[in-house]
Amino acid sequence: MRVVVQRAKNASVTVKGEQTGAIDHGLVCLVGFTEGDGEEEIRHLAEKLVHLRIFEDDEGKMNRSLLDVGGAILSVSQFTLYGDCRRGRRPSFMAAARPEVAEALYQQFNRQLESHGVRVETGIFGAMMQVELTNDGPVTLILERTSDH
Repeated sequence: MRVVVQRAKNASVTVKGEQTGAIDHGLVCLVGFTEGDGEEEIRHLAEKLVHLRIFEDDEGKMNRSLLDVGGAILSVSQFTLYGDCRRGRRPSFMAAARPEVAEALYQQFNRQLESHGVRVETGIFGAMMQVELTNDGPVTLILERTSDH
């Protein structure tokens, strides 16, 4: 499981001209799954994400978590995080979880985030989406957890 995390001042996702999710302050999370991902990876990364100290305190140090600042999450499914570009010029997505598996994992991940008291906005799984954000900092991190840890 991979999550690209971007600290955002605001963000939104649009599908076919209609906004499906928006946040004012928090994190944009691009979320991808691979074979073998399951409950343990989801639980671990959701817990890590909501407690990750990447928001500034009064001294300007990254010392506050999403929970500390009362931020929200814009969660966007992103199978291309498992694109393999090592050979040729067209990415291979063989490492990405099958859509029916990934969708269930994605929904479970969002519910796990919500269980921490975080508001979660989303795009639509499998749809062509336009994501807009004002990256704050910019701060962008990659979180990863594999089934073999």
